[in-house]
Amino acid sequence: MNKKKLLKRIVPVLLIACAAAYAFIPGVKTAAQQSLRTTKSLAAHYELTSNVDAMNIRQVITEDSETSRTVMWQSAMAEDDAVVEYHKQGQDEVYAVAATSEAFTDDGVTTYIHKATLTELSPGTAYEYRVGYGQKRSAWIPLHTAEGNEFKALIFPDSQSSDYSVWAATLDPAWQAHSDVQFVVSMGDLVDNGQDHYQWNAWFDAAEDMISKIPIAPAMGNHETYNRDWKIRMPEAYLRLFALPANSPEPYRNQFYSFDYGDVHFVVLNTQISEMAQFQPKLLEDEMAWFHQDMARTTKKWKVVVMHKDVLQYGFQNRPQPREEGFSEEGRQWMPLFDEYGVDVVLSAHLHSYRDRGHIRNFQRDASGPLYILTGVAGSVQYPGLWKNHSLDEYAAPQPETENYLVMEASDDTLTFTGYLPSGEELHTVSIKK
Repeated sequence: MNKKKLLKRIVPVLLIACAAAYAFIPGVKTAAQQSLRTTKSLAAHYELTSNVDAMNIRQVITEDSETSRTVMWQSAMAEDDAVVEYHKQGQDEVYAVAATSEAFTDDGVTTYIHKATLTELSPGTAYEYRVGYGQKRSAWIPLHTAEGNEFKALIFPDSQSSDYSVWAATLDPAWQAHSDVQFVVSMGDLVDNGQDHYQWNAWFDAAEDMISKIPIAPAMGNHETYNRDWKIRMPEAYLRLFALPANSPEPYRNQFYSFDYGDVHFVVLNTQISEMAQFQPKLLEDEMAWFHQDMARTTKKWKVVVMHKDVLQYGFQNRPQPREEGFSEEGRQWMPLFDEYGVDVVLSAHLHSYRDRGHIRNFQRDASGPLYILTGVAGSVQYPGLWKNHSLDEYAAPQPETENYLVMEASDDTLTFTGYLPSGEELHTVSIKK
């Protein structure tokens, strides 16, 4: 067989193999997308296109969403004079806020993180913003400030994945069906490996259309603390990718925080005490001291706690090693404080299961205690049929369990939490009144 005929046979086979690898091997697909992303950034940087070198554009929750909002984005190249411009919809006057820029190298890759906080905004007002540098700007993106006590929020449990198309397939229909939500909560374990820059970019690729338009309030999970060798490290990427309300002590900035939305005070905890012990041995002590101060300070009617690790311990359904039901270490540590300060709702994750445990006080069923909701799973890492039912469970999602999300609706006298499958099928709803 001559070389020409051989090449004719080999080339189609290679093309099919490459296409298969792109479609079915997440790492190959993500690497290809990353290469395309870098090519676009280079073109924008050298003005070969009208595009701006801006990716992973996001709004981040602030302590007071009525009058402020943080805008962040990244660029593949160092860009001078980064700026956020904004104006009220329908008005011509444009305001500009200089953005800070930080070069962050992790996983062998450098990204430039840009950040600006818009302040003195008008409550309940529709704005538009755009990001850029030099003479280049992104398209205008909507931004709406909070007002009043009625709002809706999307809540996504663990989105860690081996293939982030599952995360996208959970988020997209949730965002389409509930595009009137005002912000989004991510319950931790956003990615499977906190050092893997491919995973972070895949996560942002799925989420950017949503979180560029509404702010995100993330919690840190244990997987954010892993390096590429699956050893514990400081969660460097997470701590830089989200500039969160600066109301926690400086050594713990971006690890735990609180914010208000309407008449609800949200407290987002860092439950990675064991993971962080080698770096921050006083984390639990200091976080609890801050929690006392934060709870004593708030005057909001409702108090909602967001924490990654769950308060209950579940027995195994399909593993040989025995484990009795009970309360986790996090539950034994934090539940007495939730009782003390009259917390209304506790949202948790980590176990990749959706369960309503009803109201618990003093470690037993009690209608006067907080409502505890285990929020489920939103990515491809799933544990179908792993957990036995707990005696405190009032509802458990049908098994084998698949991905889900929740919608929170707040009014003057009611908080309602409804779980959905990506298909839109309602799993469960629970409300509390006060």
